[in-house]
Amino acid sequence: RMPQTHGGMKSSDVHFHKERIWFGTSKRNNGVPLQFFLPTLPVSTPSNHRPLLSSSPSETVHRPFRLAHGTTTLGFIFQGGVIAAADTRASAGGLVACPAVHKITPIHSHLVVTSSGSGADCMLWERILTREIRLYQLRHRRRLPIHGAAKLLSFMLHPFKGTNVCVALTLCGWDKELIYVCSDGARLQGDVFSVGSGSPYAYGILDRGLKDSLSKDEAVSLAREAVFRATHRDAYSGNNVDLYHITRGNKTLHHHR
Repeated sequence: RMPQTHGGMKSSDVHFHKERIWFGTSKRNNGVPLQFFLPTLPVSTPSNHRPLLSSSPSETVHRPFRLAHGTTTLGFIFQGGVIAAADTRASAGGLVACPAVHKITPIHSHLVVTSSGSGADCMLWERILTREIRLYQLRHRRRLPIHGAAKLLSFMLHPFKGTNVCVALTLCGWDKELIYVCSDGARLQGDVFSVGSGSPYAYGILDRGLKDSLSKDEAVSLAREAVFRATHRDAYSGNNVDLYHITRGNKTLHHHR
């Protein structure tokens, strides 16, 4: 019996396997592990066929022209909680691909994420993170802490270091935690982050006006001004300003035009 073929390639030519990653157990949770699946590269490929997945950036098929993209996102901690703000412009080179993109995404009841980088990559990894946090809660009957979610995301992204994956997420938690994770696996915790092509301009406003003693209205006004000034100077940022105020047990969205 002849093996099935797909586009001239035998089904036996390429073999994929899924690797189960065990992320620790706990007596508190009856020893149930946090586990997730990561796709791995093909085990073997014939010499006359190009691999479906490649670990070498030099083998990647590049676009005939470069599509630069930029954004402005920020997050900071103050005495009243956490503020997350971002513009809404999606750019592809000199083209405004979409003027109303949501760059701030509620991941769970206690977590909001700001995204910078490739739009498709950010959407994919936000969905993966959402899935893993929900699965963790179902298995362990408790929420995954913000620092745990950041560590998990960093662990999942690290194998893609050196590839064309472009993801930069800032995790803003209701317990006044702010953690930045990018696609090379880096994980940084701080009190203020601004990411994207407009971030130098946003930092200029934040460095001047950010104080822990800000009231809610002052913090909202500062975040709005920082993004607005960045969109004024940065061609890749613009249109509207989305803004979240995150407090324990509550997320309030302020949308400014």
